[in-house]
Amino acid sequence: MVDFDEMVTKAVEKVIPGVVNISEVKLMKDAYLHLHPVPGVGSGFIINEDGFILTNAHVVFGSQEIKVTLEDGRIFPAEIRGIDTMKDLAVIRIKASGLPVPEMALNENLKIGQMAIAIGSPLGLVGGPTVTAGVISALNRSIQTESTFMEGLMQTDAAINPGNSGGPLIDSKGRVIGVNSAVIPFAQGIGFAIPIQSAIEIADQLIKHGEIIRPWISFNAVDVNPKLVAYYDLPTTKGVVVTDVTKGSEADKSGIEVADILIGMDEMEINNVKDLIKVLSKHKIGDKVTMEFFRGHKKVKLNTVLEKAPSMQHPPTP
Repeated sequence: MVDFDEMVTKAVEKVIPGVVNISEVKLMKDAYLHLHPVPGVGSGFIINEDGFILTNAHVVFGSQEIKVTLEDGRIFPAEIRGIDTMKDLAVIRIKASGLPVPEMALNENLKIGQMAIAIGSPLGLVGGPTVTAGVISALNRSIQTESTFMEGLMQTDAAINPGNSGGPLIDSKGRVIGVNSAVIPFAQGIGFAIPIQSAIEIADQLIKHGEIIRPWISFNAVDVNPKLVAYYDLPTTKGVVVTDVTKGSEADKSGIEVADILIGMDEMEINNVKDLIKVLSKHKIGDKVTMEFFRGHKKVKLNTVLEKAPSMQHPPTP
């Protein structure tokens, strides 16, 4: 019987050649609105022998310069192929071929309690990537970040620090089961990873199209909250309030107005923006949907056609 140490070391040895260090430079404004180059680091792993690398969106988003250091010490400049800020994933590419690609545990039925090993290369130091081990603590977790709502995540107690973000989470056989993504700073020992199946599906779209093609209703909205209810005497404590409608869009043509409160779509309750995202994820561009709103204290039903979500490859110029 293989002991724990041997199991972990063999699993890690299989994957490490495909793990990379990512160093990048972003332009940040100081208190006087002056721009300064700020270096950052992260991790990633090779998903295609011709130079495609998967990492987190926040690792490279807004970067002015990206360099990738391979496990064998070679350093390459990299360019962004595509970014999906909603799922915190990005694909970058270096000009290299014949690269080692870790085995992916696609279509695996993951189980709570199975081993999870997080690998990263946060500093590119001599001695290779860092490794932490634990178990899968939970599946299908949802978290709200500063910029998006993420669902279907794996929760693990394998330590994930910011520099490890974008690196692989692997099983005891040395197969990639996820992409290390988010850490809750106030909850010790809790990390999250994006399941590799969904991550590769997104990566394939980014490689092919340079962006993710998702359906969209062309308005901005915020959750109904107690303060809004009290201040505006709203007729509901749940739903999302429309704050802006894109002129000339299908949403605009269908008659959606600012201050409308969306409470239902396709016979499903919309209690918040999370619910709206979940319903939209079940549709494709061009689908017709029926929505129920409060307009003032009256309920109205409107039909609209889902459009292509706007692409956000890079942040606005400072």
